This record gives sequence, structure tokens and C-alpha cells, in this order.
Amino acid sequence: MGEKVVAGQFDLSDRQRYREKLQKCLTGLERLLDEKRFDRAKNLMGVEIELNLAGRDGMPKMLNGQVLERIASRDFQTELAMFNLEVNIAPHRLGGRVFDRLAEELRTSLAYADRKAGEVDAGIVMIGILPTLDRDDLVSSNLSEVDRYTLLNDQIVAARGEDFQLDIDGVEHLRCTSKSIAPEAACTSVQLHLQVTPARFADVWNAAQAASAAQIAVGANSPFLFGRELWRESRPPLFLQATDTRPPELQAQGVRPRTWFGERWISSARELFEENLRYFPALLPICDDEDPLKVLDAGGIPKLAELVLHNGTVYRWNRPVYDIADGVPHLRVENRVLPAGPTITDVIANAAFYYGLVRALAEESRPVWTRLPFEAAEANFDAACRDGIDARFVWPRRGRYGGTGEVDAVTLVRDELLPLAAAGLDAWGVEAADRDLYLGVIEERCRRRVNGAAWQSATFHRALEQGLGRGAALAATTRRYAELMHVGEPVHTWPVGLPEPVPLG
Repeated sequence: MGEKVVAGQFDLSDRQRYREKLQKCLTGLERLLDEKRFDRAKNLMGVEIELNLAGRDGMPKMLNGQVLERIASRDFQTELAMFNLEVNIAPHRLGGRVFDRLAEELRTSLAYADRKAGEVDAGIVMIGILPTLDRDDLVSSNLSEVDRYTLLNDQIVAARGEDFQLDIDGVEHLRCTSKSIAPEAACTSVQLHLQVTPARFADVWNAAQAASAAQIAVGANSPFLFGRELWRESRPPLFLQATDTRPPELQAQGVRPRTWFGERWISSARELFEENLRYFPALLPICDDEDPLKVLDAGGIPKLAELVLHNGTVYRWNRPVYDIADGVPHLRVENRVLPAGPTITDVIANAAFYYGLVRALAEESRPVWTRLPFEAAEANFDAACRDGIDARFVWPRRGRYGGTGEVDAVTLVRDELLPLAAAGLDAWGVEAADRDLYLGVIEERCRRRVNGAAWQSATFHRALEQGLGRGAALAATTRRYAELMHVGEPVHTWPVGLPEPVPLG
């Protein structure tokens, strides 16, 4: 949610006017679609990465304002909490050596940011959830000093009307409460954008939904929260519960959560925007002066500001995006499934797997979503979050008899999805060297059954075996992770454990 908003209070007329504006925006979107006003296909992709700030001791540092002041680049922005930053990479055209170029840009940007963070005794850590975060770190006083975050927190808290309940039962069981949305800030992710034409949007979104479980299985990197070992990818349940505006009574009635996988395959982009209006009350009823229909009548392109703002407060794992570039509107699918890290090579490998797989799945003659129930795709996503690279999925069987069957994630990725991803990258025009290098990283993770979450868990338990207490083991794991992250070799090559025996602590 990058829009600039000003903190304030809302009354009944604000909400009524906002609802009316949202309907106008939806009508405006429909007209743009009917009049074929959207940009042609440009094969554009974009990457955003959320980051953590930590000290040399591995503990979080609440210093993003000071670090951003030193970085002084529009590529870096604040995120929800004071220990968060976000880096945005300019859009690139898919093809050629695009992934090598992205990797080099990220290395340059993050090395510079890390040097600047070092001036205040902090460093950049690219990880799904910082293992050393404590409940006392995730409180409203540690939210970034930005009006939109204060306002968003106030509105979600008011909508819920009581403390947030965090209850995640994994390897261990975490149960606690929070008075604010601050625990959401623990979740740092990679967002992969793909610009698509309206005609291709539904196929790409459906493909991204189907692919999400495999992305998590090979890319999980968030096994710890508040000192407990939970799911291999604990971000999704944490994000859902930390932003849940529904008290228990509404949950029991089946009211949809704002963090949402969805409930069906779609046939048009309009359906997702319309669902967002139909199911989710406005959190930030801030009205723009623009009348989108008058702008369209005059031959212009409306900003659809209310629709864009509302869309940013519905946290789909594959989100529809409306935007304008150079005066021309376009649509994007924003994939928000992946955690940050462990290394730049791993991030780019995850991106190559996603962009290749989505292209191939979207262009299959018998698309996977015509053979896989949506409920099974959602169950696959949950299984991947819980079990990571050891997950088992329901997936369409190959061959003449069809139907679905159960398969472990590693077998599915290695035998079926990686070849599809390779074909998809070929279709994008990505050079073979890039394709083979980065998909080879995914293949090696599958062969060794190692991703970021598996390495973190194994190293943590090795530290416990060496005699460290739980808190010290988490801090040591975080320090070792940060060290290897900056070396840059992909996570499947990392040695498990600490570099040398440590004294009892």
C-alpha cells in the first residue's frame, strides 16, 4: 500500500461517498475493458523485496528512518515496522539475460543499502521472518512513522473491536494476542509483478494460483516466530491472523478474511475487483476529487484512485493490479507468495521458476485449473506452508485416465513443473544460460531437499545440541544466516550448523 494518505477520522458520509466512488471506479474499469483501452502486451516483469534490519548480534534494529535517510534513493521505501525496508527494481522485459541483469542490480542495491545501514550499526537481512523477533518488538510503537500505517492500524483495530488472536500450531504451538497489526510486519516477502493484457489476465491469475503451492514448497524460508518453530512458511497464517478484521462470530459465519487465497477460478480480471468491493468493507475511505466517468467521457484515463486504494487493503496472495504508465492503463498480476531470501541467487531462481511456470501453465491446451478443483489448489497451498519441501499435493494425473492423485512436492516439481518452467522461459525468449542456471538452483533444492526453512531449522537444532539455550540458538542461527546470505552462494550449498563449537550459554 504505497499511496500517500493523511491520518484522520472518518464519519458515515465518508464511507457512503467512498462506496459510491468505488462503484463508479468499477464502472470505469468495465468501460476501459470494453473499449480495449489497455496497453498491449510488453512482457514486463517487476520485483519488490521486503527486508529486515538487524544488528551484528542478530537482533532487530528499529532504525529504518535513519537508514533510509542515508540510502537516499527512491528505490528504497519504508515498510510497516521500523525494522523493515523495501527495495523496488524497475520493470524489465522478459527475455535474453534478464535474470542475470536483475541479479546484478539487486547485488549492487543491497550491498549499498547494507553499507549505509552499517553506519548506524545495522545490516540488511533478507529472510521471511527474522527468527530473533520478540513479541515486544511487534507493538504499535514500533510501526514506521508514516501516516498510512498509523491510519491502517487504527482502522483494522477498530473494525475488529478486540485483540488479535495469533494461534499457529506447527512443530510447536504459538498462542498469543496482539493489540495492533504490528505482527504483520514480521512477514517480509518478495512480490513478483507480471503485466498482462485483459484477454490473458484470467489464465495468468489461475496459473499463478495453481503454482503457488509449488513456489512455497521450494522457497519456504519462515519457520520461526516469537521463539517458536511453527510452519515451514509461517507468513501466510501469521499475515491472515494479524490483519483479521473478523471477530470469532463473523469467522463462524464464514465471512471472508482480508488475507485470502480466493475461492474459485476466474474468467476475467473484473471478477476479482468486483469481489473486493462486494466482500470487503472499506478500511480507508479516502476520496479523490476525480470523477472517473467524466474523465472517460472526455477521452482521458482515470486513476481509479479509490479502487486502487481499496484493492491494496485486500491481501490476496495473487493480487490484481490496475496502474497507469506513460498515460496508458495496464493490468498486472502481483504474486505475493514468496518469502524474502535467502540469497539474491535464490530470489532470482524463485522468480525464474515462477515466470516460466506461469507462462507454460497459462498456455496449456488443457489448463490445470480445468482438471484441479480450486479447493485442492487451496489445500495444496496450506500443505506447502505447513510442510515446505516435504509437502504432498493433490495434482492432475497424466495420461488417458485423468483424475487427480497425491504426489510429493519434490517429485512434482522435478519431474513435471521444472520442464514446464523451462518451456515457459523459452517462450519468453530467455537465454538458455539464464534458464539453466536458475532452474538448476530449484532442481538442486529438490535433489537435496533443502530450502531456507530446512536450513534454518537444522542449524537451530544443531545449535541446541551444542548446548546453546533457545534464544541464543536463534540469535546464532540468524547471525550465521546473515553471514552466508552476504557470501551469496545459494542456500542448498550452505553447511548446516554454526561455523565452530560454541561455549555453553
